[in-house]
Amino acid sequence: MKDEVSSSILDNGSNRRRNLERGRFFMDIQILTRKFCDHSTFIRGYSKDTIKRYKQVIKSFSEDSQISEIEEVTDDKVRDYFYKGRTIKKWSANSFITYHKSLVVFFRWCVQEKLMAVNPAEDLELPKLEKRLPPKLSKQEVMRILEVVYNYPYRHQFLRYRNYAIFSTFILAGLRKSELLRLKLTDVDLENLSIYVKQGKGNKDRIVPICYKLADALKKYLIERNRLKKTCPEFFVSLNHNMGFTDNGLKHLMVEVVNAYGKHFSVHKLRHTFATLMIEGGCDIYSLSKMMGHSDIKTTTIYLAATAEHLRSQISKHPLNDL
Repeated sequence: MKDEVSSSILDNGSNRRRNLERGRFFMDIQILTRKFCDHSTFIRGYSKDTIKRYKQVIKSFSEDSQISEIEEVTDDKVRDYFYKGRTIKKWSANSFITYHKSLVVFFRWCVQEKLMAVNPAEDLELPKLEKRLPPKLSKQEVMRILEVVYNYPYRHQFLRYRNYAIFSTFILAGLRKSELLRLKLTDVDLENLSIYVKQGKGNKDRIVPICYKLADALKKYLIERNRLKKTCPEFFVSLNHNMGFTDNGLKHLMVEVVNAYGKHFSVHKLRHTFATLMIEGGCDIYSLSKMMGHSDIKTTTIYLAATAEHLRSQISKHPLNDL
């Protein structure tokens, strides 16, 4: 048995030497990942969140498949990785497609760099996405959340106004978490009732209008911000430091509010709620799509089916309804 193992090691070493002599070199996947992510960042202009997802997916694939070099990637290993993800890890169809999309882009780059002959993930069969309505809260529920946020027993008055302004922005403007945390002081124009979202998802700029209720919450927060002499460029700031409010800080805040409210909800659920309430209020789908920052208006149309109130108001327009 030892002789067979030794022979196998020698054979692999011989094969490696022959390949090197023929001009072929072996590329470590970790090194390739860094090069690929640099290319995606500086040449393609992808966001930090996209780059983070690429790194996570490539690392997951290489570890699960026990692959350290790009030459070890085969069609079978790629298929096994996705099969195990769906059957053992219980990936949803959406997770499957997200992982697949990331690896397809990475392998496509490897093909362009002549590190692979073909893309082993290109022709993989994809599961059908489940058609589910986006989760949302009712008008009464979001009003209760705002009430909980405002009346929470904070240790400092500043936190009351800042946190109320944060949740008001999620609920009344529909911003994504990353967009809110990246807001600068100069991006919020209370005089003209607008928020300028720079480089949102898909690296797109957009302007989101502000209603009077949100403008009032933001104005009261700014008074407290100025009182504490915060000078950092970020709009939402930390209490103890002259710096922007962080992702971890928002996570802790969400835990506090969810516990106080007594029912789980997420930041993204607040965004869905904004969209459905806007539809119920009579907002047209094109305007909502612009406010949400959707690349395709088809993405926005899912909210038409998410609100029974809107559908009821539309069915009343049937010409035979009054007979």
